[in-house]
Amino acid sequence: MQVTNEFLQNLRQDYKSASLDESDVDEDPVVQFQKWFQHAVDAQIYEPNVMTLATADKAGRPDARIVLLKGVDADGFRFFTNYLSAKGKELKRNPYAALVFFWPELERQVRIEGTVEKLDKETSEAYFNTRPIASQIGAVVSPQSQVIPDRTFLEEKVEELKAKTADKGVAKPAHWGGYIVKPTRIEFWQGRRSRLHDRINFELIKGIWTKTRLAP
Repeated sequence: MQVTNEFLQNLRQDYKSASLDESDVDEDPVVQFQKWFQHAVDAQIYEPNVMTLATADKAGRPDARIVLLKGVDADGFRFFTNYLSAKGKELKRNPYAALVFFWPELERQVRIEGTVEKLDKETSEAYFNTRPIASQIGAVVSPQSQVIPDRTFLEEKVEELKAKTADKGVAKPAHWGGYIVKPTRIEFWQGRRSRLHDRINFELIKGIWTKTRLAP
């Protein structure tokens, strides 16, 4: 099979599994997100906490990648990464981000926009200490987003650190930690037939969430 423009133009799915009405949505969008996330967990979706994180560089050019949600509460959405990575540098210059969750089995997506802050050192250390030791070592040795000569470079760094730490455990490096995205907008998208999707949007205006419906 050859992937042509015609093939892509005819590649479509008519969504029909559910609907979304304003009355179905909690007045607190974070609570509503938690409900939908639980639905995704109950549906046994593979890695329901996968999310696209979009940032912008100093020239305003967008940049996006997949990361994992590692916490959500009334304050916002948490993830962890290398502060010296491309996303870390972009967030330092421009502390705003967008998140997208897509659960195709439920024909749903959630779009989030907000300001970004670093989590405190204690919170980052507490999470780091729960990670498997191999992941801890990887976080220490990888100069994320930087050019490296080859795969062997990383593997040698891993073996060096393993030899040094043995069973002592690994300390969180200063360049690694968490961020929290504090939402100012959250949209719940439910696929519907004929592309007439349901879109319920929340915006934080003067500290109060305002709910509206958007055209698909």
